[in-house]
Amino acid sequence: MNFSSVQRILGILLMLFSLTMLPPVVVSLGYSDGAAPPFALAFLLTLLAGLSCWAPVRSHKQELRLRDGFMVVVMFWSVLGLTGSLPFALSTDPHLSLTDSVFESISGLTTTGATVITHLEVLPRSILYYRQQLQWLGGMGIIVLAVAVLPMLGIGGMQLYRAETPGPMKDSKLTPRITETAKALWYIYLGLTVACTMAFWVAGMTLFDAIGHAFSTIAIGGFSTHDASMGYFDSTLIEMIAVGFLLVSGANFALHFTAWRRKNPWVYFADSEFKFYLLIQLGVAMFVVLALYFTGTYHDWEEAFTLGLFQAVSIGTTAGFTTADYSLWPGFIAITLLFTSFVGGCAGSTGGGIKAIRFLLLVKQGLREITRLIHPSAQIPIRMGGKSIHPRVVEAVWGFFALYVASFTFMYIALAMTGLDLMTSFSAVAASINNLGPGLSGVALNYGGINDPAKWVLCFAMLLGRLEIFTLLVLLTPAYWRK
Repeated sequence: MNFSSVQRILGILLMLFSLTMLPPVVVSLGYSDGAAPPFALAFLLTLLAGLSCWAPVRSHKQELRLRDGFMVVVMFWSVLGLTGSLPFALSTDPHLSLTDSVFESISGLTTTGATVITHLEVLPRSILYYRQQLQWLGGMGIIVLAVAVLPMLGIGGMQLYRAETPGPMKDSKLTPRITETAKALWYIYLGLTVACTMAFWVAGMTLFDAIGHAFSTIAIGGFSTHDASMGYFDSTLIEMIAVGFLLVSGANFALHFTAWRRKNPWVYFADSEFKFYLLIQLGVAMFVVLALYFTGTYHDWEEAFTLGLFQAVSIGTTAGFTTADYSLWPGFIAITLLFTSFVGGCAGSTGGGIKAIRFLLLVKQGLREITRLIHPSAQIPIRMGGKSIHPRVVEAVWGFFALYVASFTFMYIALAMTGLDLMTSFSAVAASINNLGPGLSGVALNYGGINDPAKWVLCFAMLLGRLEIFTLLVLLTPAYWRK
């Protein structure tokens, strides 16, 4: 393990992250909300922490190995969650404990959207902006941004990129150089954010709300500047705009880049994962709309359609915005929505969950095994997009699924041991590991009422989901630490 290189990069990344404390200072001064000092102090503390890490090893330059990349990613997200909590911990409005501050910070950065804060409307505008900004930064991944910046500082980025994206498509690059790949992803991300902001603004939001909700929509985060979330605006147009941008953000950003470069929208429908993702989202939405209407939950067809479609896409893409308390809907609808979040978005998207491509591969593998029962001697490859999938990829997906189930079970039991009821425990772990946000029962509205040990378990679950299991758990294996 090259600890000096890891320490040097961590210091540089912390110094870069300290700059994100400055925009809330500008917002605070612009709105005269008196909340600038906590952000200024957090900026100084984070900058000093980064300098103290970087200065002793600033002259140490050595190429990172993949093993070092895993350490940098995990260390950075862990430390980032702690330093990101400083404005919440130092602020007097809201006045949060250390546990709640870290929980809110990690929830924002992992785009989970689970919150412990209530009465959002009376909070300083700078605090509200900071929450939304955390999600926007975490959406595409701060490591991917760093990959575009670090080469200018003499640090290679391929190891970080591979460590950050350990999914089935991790080795594909959009452009020959990893720096250009990261820049391409961020241009698309920024373009979608601007377009979403303008759409929300034209639809009736204030500019402040439009920017904040565009941040969390494109990041598929779910934080809002209002307690009632998207329901505050009571606008079908705003809800349908959100649905459109959520579906776009839940797709693979590499696919967006390819479609843009070729200027051919049909690229999307040639992609097996995108078609499966769209089928799941629209299929569940149709089921929820019909169920809401025919169970008499809503007697007006238009109301059932708008509420059902919005909630299905919001939960299915793991955004977690709400226009109604879906936990009060008939139980089979609520649990269907929660289970849809397990699929989540596409690989390479800002969505959470297991990812559509992994589910598609699991389905194809299951169908192949059924066919093998009928034709034991047949050689049946798994194909996707007209190409055979290498057995190693299928094995990795099964390994991911096994670790996911094991991790989920362990944390579910851990939460139950803290005294939470089983439904609250189950839905809280599901909402955290899938980076969804709202759960059922005791965590349907917010997480402020659960105990501190449970919140720390859920913080681990959010990081585990954000880093897609392998990146975090690999550090816990003895083999990783052997020379």
